[in-house]
Amino acid sequence: MTIDTSVSKNQKTALEFKSSVFNIPALILHSNKIADIKDQLQKKISQAPDFFKNSPLLIDLHELAKQQAEIDIRNLIKALRSLHLLPIAISGGSVKQNTAAIDLGIAIQSVHVLSHFNDHTTEEISPIEVVSEPEQSEPETTTVIEPTPIVENKVVTQPVRSGQRIYAKGDLTVLAAVNPGAELMAEGNIHVYAPMRGRALAGVLGNTKSCIFCSDLQGELISIAGVYRLNEDLDKNLRHTLVQVYLHDQALLVKKL
Repeated sequence: MTIDTSVSKNQKTALEFKSSVFNIPALILHSNKIADIKDQLQKKISQAPDFFKNSPLLIDLHELAKQQAEIDIRNLIKALRSLHLLPIAISGGSVKQNTAAIDLGIAIQSVHVLSHFNDHTTEEISPIEVVSEPEQSEPETTTVIEPTPIVENKVVTQPVRSGQRIYAKGDLTVLAAVNPGAELMAEGNIHVYAPMRGRALAGVLGNTKSCIFCSDLQGELISIAGVYRLNEDLDKNLRHTLVQVYLHDQALLVKKL
């Protein structure tokens, strides 16, 4: 019996999987008191409500595991969702916590397990013994020159309006004002040569060498590789001045230029 495959041949692919990288904030818990967690989160969110609203979240339970402190995952997820946060995964949870998370549609992040496995296997690999052999004529080798990746820098000459988001795969340079509620995002550095009153996030894919340069810093939030500071945390002497923002030992520093 023959099978008609004309439909499957002509049918367009409905989907495909590709690997991708997202910069998702991690909520590292040091306390299992949900009321305290919710209270402190509310204070943080009130400082930058647009930044946190409907933000995806990874819940990191490693510190609680070290303390052998239990936490009710169901009540924790309920509290986070009530603050308009979107928990999508947990990491470092117990079997009981992981089961509760899956029941709620929350994924289990297990990169640390893979890391431990790699470390373990490395210890058991025997050293390679090098045996000398008679000299032979070397075969011709072809040198393959890899193409230099194109860095897509972006220059913006118009004011960035409230609610507008601009993304650059390389460096982002803005020559006009950035209004409150606007957001600048770049995989590389960010340069703003005008008042910067919105949010600036450099190194969004994890590049800790990225910097932010600003001629008039008034921003609601500045961030490099996920490490951020809010406007309220900035020294008043650094506002309305030319500054450089960079990371040093996982601390976000702001320096006058």
